Amino acid sequence: MHRLLSGPLTVEQLTVKIADLPASLRGKKLVHLSDFHYDGVRLSEAMLEEAIALNNEIQPDLVLLTGDYVTTTPKPIHQLALRLQKLQSQAGIYAILGNHDLYHKNSKTEITQALTKVGIQVLWNEIAYPWGDKLPIVGMVDYYYREFNPELLFNQLDPTTPRIVLSHNPDTAARLQPWRVDLQLSGHTHGGQVVIPGFGAVLPYHRKIMQKIPVKVRRLLPFFFKEYFIVHHSQWLQGLHRIGKNQLYVNRGLGTYYPGRLFCPPELTVITLERE
Repeated sequence: MHRLLSGPLTVEQLTVKIADLPASLRGKKLVHLSDFHYDGVRLSEAMLEEAIALNNEIQPDLVLLTGDYVTTTPKPIHQLALRLQKLQSQAGIYAILGNHDLYHKNSKTEITQALTKVGIQVLWNEIAYPWGDKLPIVGMVDYYYREFNPELLFNQLDPTTPRIVLSHNPDTAARLQPWRVDLQLSGHTHGGQVVIPGFGAVLPYHRKIMQKIPVKVRRLLPFFFKEYFIVHHSQWLQGLHRIGKNQLYVNRGLGTYYPGRLFCPPELTVITLERE
């Protein structure tokens, strides 16, 4: 995607407070990346290199990836994995898969193997312990995948244990309210891609706008008038949200779909952990 359509890469920095966070984890820095859509069109090599270089300058304690590494065919994952191999992290790199990573029958296996080969641990309904049992990382399958099963995961954890949850689709946050989720990291939405200052993302109003445009005009610009279904909770398209006692952060992603981004630039997120 050309820089004019994508916009410059931005670094979002925030501090997230977690109850009962052990003293040894205070000040730890996480880098969150999402929605690469590495397919030769939606993400430029220059922006990918910039994101990797920024990550390495930050020297994060942990790198977390929340899916959609490719768009349709899984073949580009092999080139992407070689580039992601350059990511540096003190306590490792953990990843989950997004809906686009499950597009073909063999996508899950091929993408998981490619990332694992370069040292990235892919979590598929699994819990990882980069710092022992002090702050588990819960990796969930995609919300609409048949194996989505929060009970299976959360019943393995002591309710008093703080945890970070990786879930590609932010809609998951509504389903997870019965459990403790100190911080959920998601992507999927691209931040809405088109945002009007003072108004917000256009995406929730897309269908109503589309219905008012003559059919002849729609046919001339099909990518503008394609029917998009992203999330049910359009209030969670980007940024940090409090949902009951839980917290959700939605990353705008690196990749860009046509017709491009407007006031919604691609993002690398730096999260500093503190005790609440």
